[in-house]
Amino acid sequence: MAETKTAVVNKPAWVELSSADAAGSRTYYGGLFGWNIEVIEDPQYGGYGMARIDGHDVAGIGPTQSPQQPTAWSLYIGTADAGELAKRVEAAGGKVVAPPFDVGAQGRMAVFQDPSGAFVSGWQPAAMGAFHAGEPNTFGWAELNARGIEKAIPFYEQVFGWKAHTSEAGESAPPYTEFHIGDDTIAGGMEMNPMVPAEVPSYWMIYFNVPDVDQAFAKATGSGGQEMMAPQDFPGGRFAIVRDPQGAFFGLLTMRQS
Repeated sequence: MAETKTAVVNKPAWVELSSADAAGSRTYYGGLFGWNIEVIEDPQYGGYGMARIDGHDVAGIGPTQSPQQPTAWSLYIGTADAGELAKRVEAAGGKVVAPPFDVGAQGRMAVFQDPSGAFVSGWQPAAMGAFHAGEPNTFGWAELNARGIEKAIPFYEQVFGWKAHTSEAGESAPPYTEFHIGDDTIAGGMEMNPMVPAEVPSYWMIYFNVPDVDQAFAKATGSGGQEMMAPQDFPGGRFAIVRDPQGAFFGLLTMRQS
């Protein structure tokens, strides 16, 4: 990729969908976001598909690795050294689920679990840098929904050097935490709604930028997705949450222009 590799250290670098029906997911998201998704022919990548817009890599879609694995989006945070990152994760009370390993010539990755139970991955770029983000139909925001956000905040501060800023979000909403590095806002987090079924673990929600949330929501649900949260305003813009036909949750986001 053309993106500068060092620019992604300690910031979202990649998102990917592991799907029980990868072909169905490629059809769904390709139609929803206009992604051109090309499956890598090399068998070492296991049928992994690269989603692109105007030649820029924006996300990955691949098959789940076992029948028990749920269809879900994953967040990768960039790192200069996946091995050192794994050590920091353990020192901060997290768990190394998959120790660092090479992904062909593309880079090096590892999978972790934070103290609240949410999975997050690390990405050390090599041939492949980071995704193209911040534009329509690309990654827009990552939000931690945690069972015990107070356990997760110091973990991310210690591991990635993020600074947490927590503020009240309204009468019926839990406090909202934004993570920063310097002047850059990196991600968000909040305590999971107690109405969520107990079997749902902590997780990172991935939001995609769209020009119009209401139009994208109608398209997402009209093509087989399920409404989880209808379009609504928040102080920074408008968002909605959908469950795709294969079962993964994702968000749609339009930020208000300042």
